[in-house]
Order: sequence, then structure tokens, then C-alpha cells
Amino acid sequence: PPSTPSHHPHLLTLTIMQHEDKGDPVRYRFGKESLRHNVKTIMVLGATGSGKTTLINAMVNYILGLIHEETNRSQADSQTSSVTAYELCHREGFRIPYSLIIIDTPGFGDTRGIEYDELITEQIKEFFTSLHVNEINVVCFVTQAPLARLTPTQKYIFDSILSIFGKDIAENILVLVTFADAHVPPVLEAINQSEIPCPKDNKGQPIHFKFNNSAVFSQTGTSGDCDSDEENFDEIYWKMGSTNMKKFFASLKSIPPKSLSLTKEGLQQQIKVGLIKLEEIRKTQQELVNHKAEVEKNINFEYEVDVINTIKKVISGTREQATNCTNCQFTCDFPCRCSDGWKWFCAAMDMWGNCKVCPDHCAMRYHKLQNYTFEYDIKKEKRTYEDMKAKYENACGQKLTQEKLKQKLEEELGQIKSKVHDLVETVSRCLARLDQIALNPNPLSTPDYLDLMILTEEREAMPGFLERIQSLTEVKKTAELVAKVAKKEPLLPEESKKFNEQKEMKQSYAKKQKKWFKTWIRDGEEKTSQTVALPPQTPQPQQERQPRH
Repeated sequence: PPSTPSHHPHLLTLTIMQHEDKGDPVRYRFGKESLRHNVKTIMVLGATGSGKTTLINAMVNYILGLIHEETNRSQADSQTSSVTAYELCHREGFRIPYSLIIIDTPGFGDTRGIEYDELITEQIKEFFTSLHVNEINVVCFVTQAPLARLTPTQKYIFDSILSIFGKDIAENILVLVTFADAHVPPVLEAINQSEIPCPKDNKGQPIHFKFNNSAVFSQTGTSGDCDSDEENFDEIYWKMGSTNMKKFFASLKSIPPKSLSLTKEGLQQQIKVGLIKLEEIRKTQQELVNHKAEVEKNINFEYEVDVINTIKKVISGTREQATNCTNCQFTCDFPCRCSDGWKWFCAAMDMWGNCKVCPDHCAMRYHKLQNYTFEYDIKKEKRTYEDMKAKYENACGQKLTQEKLKQKLEEELGQIKSKVHDLVETVSRCLARLDQIALNPNPLSTPDYLDLMILTEEREAMPGFLERIQSLTEVKKTAELVAKVAKKEPLLPEESKKFNEQKEMKQSYAKKQKKWFKTWIRDGEEKTSQTVALPPQTPQPQQERQPRH
């Protein structure tokens, strides 16, 4: 900070390693990653000209203990053109006890109009998707102190953030006031009048931190004719900014992060596997009908079905690793930032050391950091009637007649349909929760989501899509029936009978649902699993959950 007219700060150049991939959002890193320190993530938003980028430079210099100056910077040079992340990996000498990711965003409300503002919103969404940022600690709203009312642009910024992260993020919005002096910034009253959702202090004012950009990079004593009054103001503003910066980073330690990840993607993988399994059972049933004569005479025959093909997609050339559940054969987190010894910090693990993502929610010890991810597709496989019959007889522990075998296939088909329906319903609830917190008045119901899945299958037309559409249509009928019951709508006699049958069936095999996913992919996992290589690229723990048997 400026102290005497002869004070000359020592300027250091910040060296940052850049990470870019095919024009995706830019990410820079300072220092080496360390899992010994927590990582906090903040995003900085503001209108063009609010002093946002200058304030970010001040944050970095505060953390590093530097005073930084760029004497020839122009306004054009200071404008951020895309969403950019600066990752400051903790090292000795930092003024904060954690690593920090600062997400800088382009200024809203520039001369390119509302279309460009909408593009910025899309860039922010894309950033959190493509760079796998799982949670955010604080959203910083940068605004000038003198503003007596919020502009339409500033209101749009808040609306955009609520649409991306939901209204829950309001608890994590902090106001950073630039061009501030010793007085209460008028913009605080403007924020209150606009009913912007953000945390308030005991005086009813938005929680805020004051800075004056004129003093952020000030150097006193660099000119012999420096005005002493201006010098004093710089020193006052510098101290105000330094004090508020210290308070801001201290507050980050106590603000719980907001999670930006859902289990939706993991559930969709499980639904995909379930649809393949449904078609496998249905095809087997059809083959029994087609070979009725052979079945009646107990003559062996061969048939072909589509089975689940488990693929290990190698990622060893990408400098990334995946956390896989060895029990479920499922990828729970990719890319994973943690090492095997630090799995407590994996985004897939809850505070008790159980996985939030894999189908059986297995304990941490069943998860390993590996150089491949699990994926699932379809593969044709030859099977025989004798092998199929033996499989069901071994499971039952008794010989099966033709009718009993058909009954077992029908039971398994019903179980899988019900499980797929449960998975789709869970995804639907996730989407409904997103719509709720984003104030969306039209959340998707389970039947609506199934319609969306059917349309996606029709559009993509991937191998086996007609069979999957048939399965989804059947599951949708169940979902519509459940929805009618939930709304207390009257059922037709046939519908009532069908609903009761489904309810009884679900209750009868509820205890058999343990380890269901592994059962789906187990039939030939040794025969069908294959490896696909990717091209190389430059609290108090509860009892851990055992795998289900």
C-alpha cells in the first residue's frame, strides 16, 4: 500500500498456465494443484464499465501479496470477451488458506445489445458443463456505488443467474461495490428497491464490500509533483479496499457452496441399460413363441438377442482419471480431481463416504481411480434354449416347465419395467426441482419426460431405437396411470385392475431389487466387455454402506 511519497512497489509478473480445448471456455492455472487445500469457486458478474476485471486483478494481487500495474492498459484491452477461469493453486505465502477459482465473465449491457447478453448467459451455462465445475461458493455482483437505481441490464444479470442456478443461489450472492467512498453506497438502496434476492445484514442492507478502483493500482511517489491531498485519498481508499478484501475472503470460509451437479446423467445411463435389458427379455419371449414346437419337445435351439455391451473407454492419454465403482461397474465421477488417497474430496461422495451416483450407492472403498470410464451399448449375441432354461432353473433351484419358464420371463420383464419407471420418475423429480428453483411454471411430469425421451430416440435413430421406443411407450402407460392416481382422478375398471396388479407385483419383488444394475449387465459381461482407447491429448462418518447382494 502507499505509505510515503518515495514508496515504489515491487512489480511482479503473474505467470499462468493456460488450458484450452477447441474454443471452449478458457482456463488458466497459477501454481500446481494440491489436494491438501480446499478449493473455493467464485463467479464475478457485472455490467460493462463496472470495474469488474480491475477488481479481479486486485483480488489476485491481494492473494499473492502483490501490487500490480499495467501502465498502458486501454479500455478495449480490459474487456473480457469470453468466460474465463483463473485457478490459483494454494502455496506458501498466500493470504488465504485455500485454493481459489475465479470465473470472470464478459460485461453485460455493452453496445452489442440484448442478443449478446443472452450469448453471455449461454456461455456461462456451457462453462459449468464443459469444465465440470461441480459447485460454486459465491456469485459476486459488481456495481458502481453512485447508482441510485438499477439499470435494466443489472436486473437482467440477476434474472440470468437465477435462471441458470435457481433461486437458491440468492443466499450466495455478494455485492462488490466499486468507485466507493466512506459513505453508504446509494446502490444498496437501489438493490433493495428492486427486490433483488441476496443476503442482508442486520441493518437490512445487502451484504457488500467496498472498493475504489482509482486506488487499486495506485503508486505514490512516482512523480515529484504528486498532489498530497490526492495521495491521502489514495491511501484511504487503498486501506478501505484492503480491509474489505480481507473480509470478503474471510467470509468465503463460512458460506456453504451450492452444488451445480445432479444425478440426472447417471440415472439416464441406468435407464439406457434398462431399456436394452427390456428388449433382451422381450426378444427371448418372442423366440419361445417362434420355437413353440421345439420348446414343447424340449429340443435345444439357438437364437440371437441384443445384449448390453460394457465398454471400458480408455482415457489414459488425456491426463484425466475417472472414479469407478468396482461393484456396480459404473463411472461415478469423470474427470475426477482426486487421488486414491483423497477420495473423501471426490464430488461423487457424500459426507459419510458413500457414493451419491452409482446404482447401489456403494461405500467409498468399492471405488477406484482408473484410467477408463464405463459406457454401455448394444451387441448381438448367440444364445441357446438350454442355457437360458438352465439360468432360470439355477436361480429358482428347481426344474421349470414351459409355463413356469414363461412366467419367470414375464416376472423379470415386469420388474425391469418397474425399475425403469422408477428411474425415469427420479429424473423427472430432478428436472421438476430445477424448474421449481428456477421459477419455471411448466415443470415436466414423468409422462412428459418420457415423451421427450421418445422424441429423442426418434430424432437420433440409433441402433435399436424402435425397440426402445416400444419399451418407453409401455413405461409411459404405467407413468400415466400413476399420475392419475396421484391426482386422485377416477380410474376406469381396466385401469384400476392394471394399477393394482402393478402395485402387487412391485411389492412382491421389492426385496429382489438389490444389486439390480449389476444383474442387468452381468449376463455375459466377461464375453461382451471391450476396451476402446481414446486418442492421447496434449463430519462424523456413519456406518458405510455395503454392496447389495
